[in-house]
Amino acid sequence: MSGQTAEDLQRSFYARTADSYDTAHSRETGEYDIGFRLIAGVAGAMGVRRMVDVGAGTGIGVLRLRELLPGVDIFGLEPVAELVAQGRKKGLAEDLLRIGDGRTLPLADGEVDFAVATGVLHHVRHPREVIREMIRVSRSGIFISDINRYAQGSLPSRFAKLALRALGLWPAFYFLRTRGKGYNQSRGDGIFFSYSVYDDLSYLAAWGNHTLVVPLDPDPKLSAGWPARFGSIFTAGHLLVGVLRQNHHTP
Repeated sequence: MSGQTAEDLQRSFYARTADSYDTAHSRETGEYDIGFRLIAGVAGAMGVRRMVDVGAGTGIGVLRLRELLPGVDIFGLEPVAELVAQGRKKGLAEDLLRIGDGRTLPLADGEVDFAVATGVLHHVRHPREVIREMIRVSRSGIFISDINRYAQGSLPSRFAKLALRALGLWPAFYFLRTRGKGYNQSRGDGIFFSYSVYDDLSYLAAWGNHTLVVPLDPDPKLSAGWPARFGSIFTAGHLLVGVLRQNHHTP
């Protein structure tokens, strides 16, 4: 529909497919669950008391993190009302899953210890807007689990992407590749943008004093061979990035 932004189109997609959201994302459970376990381990070690899941969908991550961290106040914010309604059917009360846009989080500065976003930023045209808000509301940590475009495709394709990144030409290339739209569309996941957590790594690192980069689906063929010299930016299509401010103690 003319006049709609890519984000509008994505929200419409989720509204239409809300009842099948959990089924459609079940194949991702393994990778994301590794991330949830790592987040829970760090949160437990740091004594985290309050955490928000940004772009929480139907509350899959909220439920898993609450299971891993009993006693911690963990809630989700999701802009699509139909997905929130599905979460209600799973027993997530209003205080556990709320309406909220990641670009303008309805939270005060430093209101939570950790802010988490899993599989969200590749659906946002300007991910930095969401990250900026996550930083604003967080005291101690940011965790982002998402795709890494540089480790997708054939070896020549990966080298080409890294070269375009080094030259600062990837945005222009992708704009032309998508015929000016700047995004692609899939039947199962709706609107998605070309994204890598490496795009925002330096921005995140400037906020914290400890940075973690964990490959969640390393390619075993590449990770054990010479391509491993290029690191996870080249060998892992899904990454967990965590940035901590351990000098900021939770109350």
